[in-house]
Amino acid sequence: MNKADRDFVLHVLDTAQDLTLATIRPDGYPQATTVSYAHEELELFVGIGRRSQKAENIRRNGKVSLTVNLPYHDWREIRGLSMSAIAELIEDPREAARAAACLERRFPAVEEWGGPDMAHDVVFLRIRPRMVSVIDYSKGFGHTELVSA
Repeated sequence: MNKADRDFVLHVLDTAQDLTLATIRPDGYPQATTVSYAHEELELFVGIGRRSQKAENIRRNGKVSLTVNLPYHDWREIRGLSMSAIAELIEDPREAARAAACLERRFPAVEEWGGPDMAHDVVFLRIRPRMVSVIDYSKGFGHTELVSA
C-alpha cells in the first residue's frame, strides 16, 4: 500500500464512528452488523457478546468483510473503505487487555464493561485486513481502488 492510500485508510479509520461487519452464518448467508471499533494502525478491535451470533460465526469461519464510511450529505462526497479481512476472537488475557485499552481510549464508556462479568460476557475481536477497497466518489461515481493491506 502506498503512502497516500495508507494515509487515506488511516484517516477514515480515525474519523469514522463505526463499521459494518459481515460474518458468515451457518446457513451460508452473510450477517452484517454495525459495531464500534478502535484501531492501532491497520489492526482493528471490536468488542462483542461472547455468545452472540457474530462470535459463533467467527468461531466457525474467520473470513469477514467490512465497510467504514465517513459522513456525507451528497453522494459525490462518499468516501470510505471496504475490506476483506480475517477476524479472530482474542482469548489471551494480555491481548484482550490490549484490545480493551485501545477501545477505551476511543470510547471511554468501554470501562463500564470492566465489571466482574466482563470476561464471561464480552469477547474482543482482532480484525486484520487483507485487501482494502478505497472508496472516493469525489473522483467520480463509484470510484474505488483496490490495494493490499
